[in-house]
Amino acid sequence: MQKTVLIFLCALCVLGFVPLMTKAQELDARVTINHQQVQGTSTAVFDNLKQSLSEFINDRQWTNLQFRRSERISCSFNLTIQKFDETDHRFEGVLTVTATRPVFNSSYTTTMFSTRDGQCVFRFQEFDKLEFRADNIDNDLTAIIAYYAYLIIGFDLDTMSPKGGTDALQTALDICNNAQSLSLSAKGWKPFDDGKNRHAIVSDCLDGAMEPFRLMQYKYHREGLDVMAENSERGRVGITEAFDLLAKARENKSMSMLPQLFCEYKADEIVNIYKGKATQKEKDTLILLLGKINASKNSTWSRIRN
Repeated sequence: MQKTVLIFLCALCVLGFVPLMTKAQELDARVTINHQQVQGTSTAVFDNLKQSLSEFINDRQWTNLQFRRSERISCSFNLTIQKFDETDHRFEGVLTVTATRPVFNSSYTTTMFSTRDGQCVFRFQEFDKLEFRADNIDNDLTAIIAYYAYLIIGFDLDTMSPKGGTDALQTALDICNNAQSLSLSAKGWKPFDDGKNRHAIVSDCLDGAMEPFRLMQYKYHREGLDVMAENSERGRVGITEAFDLLAKARENKSMSMLPQLFCEYKADEIVNIYKGKATQKEKDTLILLLGKINASKNSTWSRIRN
């Protein structure tokens, strides 16, 4: 009898019905390829690129963490192809990466990371097998995608526990450092080339001066948004305290783009949290801070006063 049970359990493992045998993929990504700017080319290569990227992102286990299927991070990779050399198999385009996070005890999802990368240059041939090794980076496309995969995971984990995403963010920085020799996408990996490029974003995350930014991520999401369904006033207090940390991060490193980036993808959400609910003093203080961080959104911040 015991032997029969053992054989049955082994069969379940092989078939994938036992949780210990399931893969723990972290990402649930939707990939889109926009190639309308490229004329006179068969769409087959773009369709294959989309499928290859979807499989590369979603089927890979990026960390040793265990994620249930329901816990996988919802994200999107939208690649707009601007130039394509069919002879050289060379692509140039813009990659928009966005990741969201569910808010506890509600049906609401919040954007916890979003960026636009205009320095995506790579080669890809139809039916290429996409592979990646962090210690031996030799492919522009997989390096870029892997970087954003780890960045998304790091940002998500930071919202769940204070600085919980350190390991994933460090891997993203390692990719930046190991990708310096890549010729096509080199500009995005170089420190000091651009304050908003790949290297700048993740190196700022790991800079001790920007620790308040990472602690803000936890305060804003876990002690703010996640609390609002049960107690909106207490949740808003947590978010207000998070903005104190955001102000500290900006004070520590005024040239960092992280606070501005955060305010860009959180703008409408911030307005909805405070509009018609907070005290006038609270609103005025917040509007002043947000205007200093991202003045391009001043018309949006003014709606908080309503």
